[in-house]
Amino acid sequence: MDAFGILIIAFVTAIGGGTLRDVLLDQPVIWLRDLTYAYTIVITVVLAIIFQHKIAYLRRSLFLFDTIGLGLYTVVGIEKALSADIPWVICIAFGTMSACFGGVLRDILSNEIPIIFRQEIYATACILGGMVYFGLSQFPININWIFIISLSVVIVVRILAVVFKISLPSVYK
Repeated sequence: MDAFGILIIAFVTAIGGGTLRDVLLDQPVIWLRDLTYAYTIVITVVLAIIFQHKIAYLRRSLFLFDTIGLGLYTVVGIEKALSADIPWVICIAFGTMSACFGGVLRDILSNEIPIIFRQEIYATACILGGMVYFGLSQFPININWIFIISLSVVIVVRILAVVFKISLPSVYK
């Protein structure tokens, strides 16, 4: 890809899930009004292009940051859907979509099968974290703890799945 293609892919990946969530919830799409998001994406793309040969050495760190983002955006998506008075099952779907859909768009634009449609434990980790969120919310637990524990469940499930090569069974062989 040329630099423009990389920028478009990075932009869609970064804002895709949250944008879809906000549009469906009829809430303001924040990156349209706050240029900090666009500047951050452009600067990150420029740095990634300049240091592309060094990035390979950071593969584990990048995986960890991606996994943390997966957990964070899952819980943020759930909470945004809750604020719109959406049923809990749909809130989990919104959380999963918030965390995963930017990557789905990236993969589709790159002509690849999206990671959540393969055997990897990715969206499943988000769903489990969402279930923990709503399970814990049935008890008198501070919402900050629910947030942290649910986020941690997504992170731990994703890391364990990768480390121990755990995947969902394939339907087609």
